[in-house]
Amino acid sequence: MALLEELLGFITNGVIAGIPSILFMIIPFILGLIIGFLLKKALKLAIIAGIIIIALTYFGIFNLSFEGLKDLAITYGPIALHYGVLLLGMLPLSLGLVIGVIIGFLAS
Repeated sequence: MALLEELLGFITNGVIAGIPSILFMIIPFILGLIIGFLLKKALKLAIIAGIIIIALTYFGIFNLSFEGLKDLAITYGPIALHYGVLLLGMLPLSLGLVIGVIIGFLAS
């Protein structure tokens, strides 16, 4: 019980680099809300674009080959992996970001 009181005291009264610690927890949460909202909108657009590309490929208007997809994966795969590792390295530090992304994704 004393540990819980100490943690709550640190959250409400603590200061990190001159900034109240509660602010360090609110900022990732708000960023998570924004990211979750934008992620849901981008996912909707990606699904629509995928359906359009599949239809264009079926009718022969657009040529989609596995070689082209392989070249894209080779070109942009390491970049995506790099940013994914950075994101996974940051997530344990800000649980508020994860909660914000989930709420932002579900609320929009």
